[in-house]
Amino acid sequence: MEQTYQYSWIIPFLPLPVPMLIGAGLLLFPSATKSLRRMWAFQSVFLLSIVMIFSINLFIQQINGSSIYQYVWSWIINNDFSLEFGYLIDPLTSIMSILITTIGIMVLIYSDNYMSYDQGYLRFFAYMSFFSTSMLGLVTSSNLIQIYIFWELVGMCSYLLIGFWFTRPVAANACQKAFVTNRVGDFGLLLGILGFYWITGSFEFRDLFKIFNNLISNNHNEVNFLFVTFCAVLLFAGAVAKSAQFPLHVWLPDAMEGPTPISALIHAATMVAAGIFLVARLIPLFIVIPHIMNFISLVGVITILFGATFALAQKDIKRGLAYSTMSQLGYMMLALGMGSYRSALFHLITHAYSKALLFLGSGSVIHSMETLVGYSPNKSQNMVYMGGLTKHIPITKTAFLLGTLSLCGIPPLACFWSKDEILNDTWLYSPIFAIIAWFTAGLTAFYMFRIYLLTFEGHLNVHFKNYSGKKNTPFYSISLWGKEDSKRINKNFRLLTLLTMKNHDIFSFFSKKTYLIDQNARNITQPFITITRFGNKKFFSYPYESDNTMLFPILVLVLFTLFVGSLGIPFNQEGLYLDILSKWLTPSINLLHQNLNNSMDWYEFLKDAIFSVSIALFGIFIAFFLYKPVYSSLQNWDLINSFVKTFVKTGPKRILLDKIINGIYDWSYNRGYIDAFYARFFIGGIRGLAKLTSFFDRRVIDGITNGVGVLSFFVGEGIKSVGSGRISSYLFLYLFFVAILLLIYYFFYLYL
Repeated sequence: MEQTYQYSWIIPFLPLPVPMLIGAGLLLFPSATKSLRRMWAFQSVFLLSIVMIFSINLFIQQINGSSIYQYVWSWIINNDFSLEFGYLIDPLTSIMSILITTIGIMVLIYSDNYMSYDQGYLRFFAYMSFFSTSMLGLVTSSNLIQIYIFWELVGMCSYLLIGFWFTRPVAANACQKAFVTNRVGDFGLLLGILGFYWITGSFEFRDLFKIFNNLISNNHNEVNFLFVTFCAVLLFAGAVAKSAQFPLHVWLPDAMEGPTPISALIHAATMVAAGIFLVARLIPLFIVIPHIMNFISLVGVITILFGATFALAQKDIKRGLAYSTMSQLGYMMLALGMGSYRSALFHLITHAYSKALLFLGSGSVIHSMETLVGYSPNKSQNMVYMGGLTKHIPITKTAFLLGTLSLCGIPPLACFWSKDEILNDTWLYSPIFAIIAWFTAGLTAFYMFRIYLLTFEGHLNVHFKNYSGKKNTPFYSISLWGKEDSKRINKNFRLLTLLTMKNHDIFSFFSKKTYLIDQNARNITQPFITITRFGNKKFFSYPYESDNTMLFPILVLVLFTLFVGSLGIPFNQEGLYLDILSKWLTPSINLLHQNLNNSMDWYEFLKDAIFSVSIALFGIFIAFFLYKPVYSSLQNWDLINSFVKTFVKTGPKRILLDKIINGIYDWSYNRGYIDAFYARFFIGGIRGLAKLTSFFDRRVIDGITNGVGVLSFFVGEGIKSVGSGRISSYLFLYLFFVAILLLIYYFFYLYL
């Protein structure tokens, strides 16, 4: 067992050869590297699979031993300063490494087909592997310096992946927005790290916690609590930005401009999970600082409410899921602020698999819509054009429904177990926070089923909308620039055709469909994993099911969504110990339940669960009532429905109700006007200050410099006109100035 821990340092570095070799190959041998691009995808999956096996082995040993292992190497040592690098293996590390690797593998397999059209295929897999390396390095870090280094690498990878299609101005702006917003939190994180080093003299987690707790318990006079609290808030600011907590959440919905597999990875197991991980890692530090835990829970509950309300009226399917992520991250942050460490990590696990399932399912939906509307994210991701997809993509629909039910908190799916724990703990912490959290649970069920119904139920709304695009073509290839000029390629391959086809042709062994391939889509290859096709082989002029390489990861995530909640089932009776998560996290921190040995019985559990499930079912019912009309969902986009028209008569009450509903819709669709507020006051203020500075520089600073130059010019010209070379002129000026000096002397001598 000891030997396994000693080699754990290799975990973050196993995926690293892929981006390094791809980069070197593209620089030195570009043609050969591009021709072997399937090999790089296979290597990415293979190396991450090795990391997953290693992580599962560590998980098993953590279950059996409940031990913490730390190894460090001294890098710089002198009398005044010592900096050490190493790795820390504990239950939190095991949880995060398993999440990153399992979801990462599914996303990579999915991406092999999803990104097969793209010229940036190799660049995509290089970024993804480096993203995995950065996140694995973050979760295995043993000190704050390593945390910060890998923290910045995660931010850099997210910048590159969000702006993957950088030729699209919207994507370029989105990655810049994410980068700048996260720099605010990262600057606070850096200042907080330096502040705690100044207090304790150590970056190592173990030493930091021990020294700080001794300072707090032994001598209160040596610690300035105001300064300590300020440093803790700065540390927390980094988590606020990374995990899209209010008020630094504005980058998250715009991050949907990247490819859908990136959205799945960012929202499930990497970037947004990094903030939750940081707070969980530093929780022994935060619990001894006055008011910081209350502040964390306050930020969490505000994020819960805002994320849920912003998701109510989004038309873009990925943006709706993004705000769902924001709200669920708020639940995790609230749990950490309450001191419910186990519940927060449990919800992190269950939400990761459910949200990865939803995002990969949305990618399948988007691919199917491109059959009709071509590559235009404004159309293919817009739920206005969707509806009635159940009969066209039944497997994706079933998987998406299970993910939706899980996020709504419907038993026995994964998120039910974790969210129910957090909701029950809120009553022990604060009734006000509990009311907000339970109300938002109903909103979650409402907006998630709104997304599901608008996407899959009813009729295909694209036939009711005016849009530019041909509906009769079976496939529009995705072009980076969204062009619709395309050529028809017949795929009735024979062996000779397969052997003689050119590099830019595309083929599939599973179907005889006719595809329309854009000139910009090149080097498309068959996915490296071949699995018996799940879908229907018949040709449709309507949207059709995704290929098996995209369906396989979705079905695997369905299994996780169904069964991963069993890790934390809180029933331990008659020698049957089902709560694996509590055993895994022993010892752990829980300020709300001091005695963890008393397991919950069935009666207590059912009493608490019935209320939460009832609220979720009520939200689902309202969503069905509003968004499942007889013939089309389009009439209810403004949230004014047949109920209002039928039961509220025309008059002052009807007008008032219409204004309230429209106000809620505008608040949600415009993201609470927070982006507009930032644009007006912060961006506008900075631009105004820049203009004022530019005016001062041009008119005052440059004016003084230019004025001195002009004055010197005229003085020189005046002197030049006098110096004519005539001796009589020089004598005249000499006598003139002598006379003036004599007059001045005479005046002062007589009168002073």
